[in-house]
Amino acid sequence: MAYQSTNPYTGKVLQTFEQITDAQLEDHLKQASNCFENIWCHTSFSERAAVLRRAATILRERPQEFAKLITLEMGKLLPQSLGEVALSAAILDYYAEHAERFLAPEKIATPRGEAMVESSPIGVLFGVEPWNYPYYQVARFAAPNLMAGNVVMVKHASSVPQCALAFERLMVEAGAPAGAYTNLFVSKEQVTQVIDDARIRAVALTGSEAAGAVVAARAGQNLKKTTMELGGSDAFIVLEDADLDKAVKHAVSGRMGNSGQACTASKRFIVVDSLADRFLERFQAALENFKPGDPMDKQTTLAPLSSLEALKNLLAQVDGAVAGGARLLLGGARIAGLDGAFMQPTILTNIDKANPAYLQEFFGPVALFFRVPDEDSAVALANDSPFGLGGSVFTQDVERGKRVARRIDTGMVFINSDLTSSPELPFGGVKNSGYGRELSGAGIQEFVNKKLIRVS
Repeated sequence: MAYQSTNPYTGKVLQTFEQITDAQLEDHLKQASNCFENIWCHTSFSERAAVLRRAATILRERPQEFAKLITLEMGKLLPQSLGEVALSAAILDYYAEHAERFLAPEKIATPRGEAMVESSPIGVLFGVEPWNYPYYQVARFAAPNLMAGNVVMVKHASSVPQCALAFERLMVEAGAPAGAYTNLFVSKEQVTQVIDDARIRAVALTGSEAAGAVVAARAGQNLKKTTMELGGSDAFIVLEDADLDKAVKHAVSGRMGNSGQACTASKRFIVVDSLADRFLERFQAALENFKPGDPMDKQTTLAPLSSLEALKNLLAQVDGAVAGGARLLLGGARIAGLDGAFMQPTILTNIDKANPAYLQEFFGPVALFFRVPDEDSAVALANDSPFGLGGSVFTQDVERGKRVARRIDTGMVFINSDLTSSPELPFGGVKNSGYGRELSGAGIQEFVNKKLIRVS
């Protein structure tokens, strides 16, 4: 199947790109391997940083050019696309600034002689990236690893090929040598070939549980390290002493950002009884005010889903939840009168453990609402999930919020905020949400050789 750009607002095919041949793939692998062995791993931190800083500057100089491609290909609201471009630039600058310090040799106290651990690049890395944040996801994989001295090859989602090519052009324009960053329009069968190839030293994936299981298993057969950033069904806990205005505001942004198509989106709203009715009333009113339309129009507040297939799958999930006994409080259907893949903002309540929705991830503007009697019940419900990516806790007692956060079995918890991403904050989860970390100092440590050097 070819890589195809389809505007989810109009349903029109914009452009189609053919997959590369096996011979072309071999050429790309040779070029990447040569770049690592003979060029990139021999460059200094300052030389690598110059490339990343130039790429960040280009993004800031031409944000509309890059942002419009996101909106055209996956439907994100243009202001949010501009925000993604700015965040991607910040990640590039962050690693250009801090990589050398993150990877500085570490002296180890020892009774005799001296010992140190030095970090060195491991080679050609393969990244499999999703469509929902076409630049941000790539930037957080490429930036730390390029600064570490590795080179990267990227298989982007087949629905955002123009974004994939735009990021590759960005790196070339910024001065990266041929083979330092390579975009691959490869088939599923060729993905297996890439993972099996001895020149590939490690694999990173951001995507679904199913994709993660397949890629991790194949890499494991080849004894190659992986990082997996997978799905999430983040809990949004509102305790009885929460600031209700703030909780509702962040509930709306946490569920509706990127039309709800984020692994870290707030998805399960768990509210203590004493605030539940008031929270739900305000939350519903806010969701009812979203305005669907052209995502290029600044007046639009509800963008389409990424595709008609995504809409079909989400509607089937909602139908299954209702059939399983859930109450449909709001929405639950496709928005009539528009050609695009628009889903009504939706709220489901009365979801018990027997309902299939209880354990599912809803990738779109669908909120699952639960009321609980107390803090302990809220924590227990938050942890009763196969996922463990992120979560939020709302309370005016910050120390209490920290205690609750420590009890939640996830990789990230935000107190009095929905989840946000920033270059200095580590990103990653546990359980079925994957393993490994991206961003911050942790993100650059995943694919380097931590070599012990001991002098007696």
